[in-house]
Amino acid sequence: MSAAHAAKPASIEPKHFREVLGSFATGVVVVTTLGDGGRPVGLTVNSFNSVSLDPPLVLWSLALEAPSLAAFRAHDFFAINILAEDQEFLSKRFSTPAENKFSDVGFDPGATGVPLLRGTAAALECRTFARYPGGDHEIYVGEVKAVFDRGHPPLVFHRGVFRRLGRH
Repeated sequence: MSAAHAAKPASIEPKHFREVLGSFATGVVVVTTLGDGGRPVGLTVNSFNSVSLDPPLVLWSLALEAPSLAAFRAHDFFAINILAEDQEFLSKRFSTPAENKFSDVGFDPGATGVPLLRGTAAALECRTFARYPGGDHEIYVGEVKAVFDRGHPPLVFHRGVFRRLGRH
């Protein structure tokens, strides 16, 4: 065995780990559901990914200390709102703690009642299929019940900066 393989791996510092993960460009989504009394709830995430085509499944993760955790645990439905490139303001709005993040934000209720944000690149209306522990997060797998493709270019996040895709 070579010395490189025999050496005990160094511990990974969380800040450095986050910086390295930032080299992976991601889309930006706002996940929405309903809270107490039907109040709309939402937060910005970039931990979104496809899982399966049959059945159609997606996943995302939510920090265990997130104020919206109880709402997502209590409600069986949520929407993945894939932000369009001109919706950076929504990403910032839903990533910042606030009493009413939906103030002055256009949305419509989906078939399950969850908020679907207007003007997004696309949206997926989902039923919670499974939840799994994931360290300091809870991983949500959603079964997609409806899709809305609006054809707008997506908002992209890379190395801590919002980006736009090049034009073809």
